[in-house]
Amino acid sequence: MTTVTIIPVLQDNYSYLLESPNHGPTAIIDPGQAGPIELFLDKHKIKLDFILNTHHHGDHVSGNEALKKKYGATILGPEKETSRIPGIDKGLKEGDTFMLGEEKIEILETPGHTSGAICFHLKNSGIVFTGDTLFSLGCGRLFEGTPEQMHKSLQKIAALSDHTLIYCGHEYTKANANFCAHITPDNPALQNRILEINTLRASGKPTLPVDIGTEKATNVFLMAKDSNDFARLRRLKDSF
Repeated sequence: MTTVTIIPVLQDNYSYLLESPNHGPTAIIDPGQAGPIELFLDKHKIKLDFILNTHHHGDHVSGNEALKKKYGATILGPEKETSRIPGIDKGLKEGDTFMLGEEKIEILETPGHTSGAICFHLKNSGIVFTGDTLFSLGCGRLFEGTPEQMHKSLQKIAALSDHTLIYCGHEYTKANANFCAHITPDNPALQNRILEINTLRASGKPTLPVDIGTEKATNVFLMAKDSNDFARLRRLKDSF
């Protein structure tokens, strides 16, 4: 099984270190800043083999070139955004797979937040890295895509096993919970999740990972009946 370590970067971003068993290959997801990642890698004497980008935004790729230069890592990211990702070596598209040691990583194209955003799905380990497409109790703003695209992307993620653990790009969960509670104030699953979130944040701990089953029961964007309903919710959230 691949292990995941959360490395906080910038103000509220998360990068994720993936380590294969028995000192196999490693990868970092969305290095928005090189410094904290270098400190962690060097402290633990870890070599970095791959850099994986979910989309082109600077708070997810700004560490690419410094980490590539220092560790010789190969950079992989969305094929539709290669011109906007610094240092990229190979673009990836829907249905592509690559191996991290013995772990097969499957690419899901999930446009909406950006035009070419992708997610990394590790089926064997039961993990998906969703970048800024799906947040816990939220979803990304529509900077480049349409409500139809984003709704379809969210449903694609929601179709994975309910036990799949979601690791997303930001610690936005508490603010997102306030919006979900405004929309569905009588949802007992959401009320339980809010208690958990408050406990975790009071202890300085991340609210991630969270499993897809929990998100389907609490995240109003995953409950949207169709793309029009999703667009309505997204508009409300944008001004909330």
